Amino acid sequence: MVYLNYNNLDEETQNRLFSISKEDVENRFGNDLKQYAKEHHVDYDALLDEEAIKNLYTYQYVFNI
Repeated sequence: MVYLNYNNLDEETQNRLFSISKEDVENRFGNDLKQYAKEHHVDYDALLDEEAIKNLYTYQYVFNI
């Protein structure tokens, strides 16, 4: 098995995983993030992107070769 982190993946894979992570974060924390963005006058999309990136580093990428 080969263990990789997000930075070791090609750009296409990173983009695909980023969109999956973004959907995951929005489904789990969307209402809380919207409320936080409204209360603190922060752009919701920027906040969502930031949280999605943080979420990417919680994933473990394992490949069987």
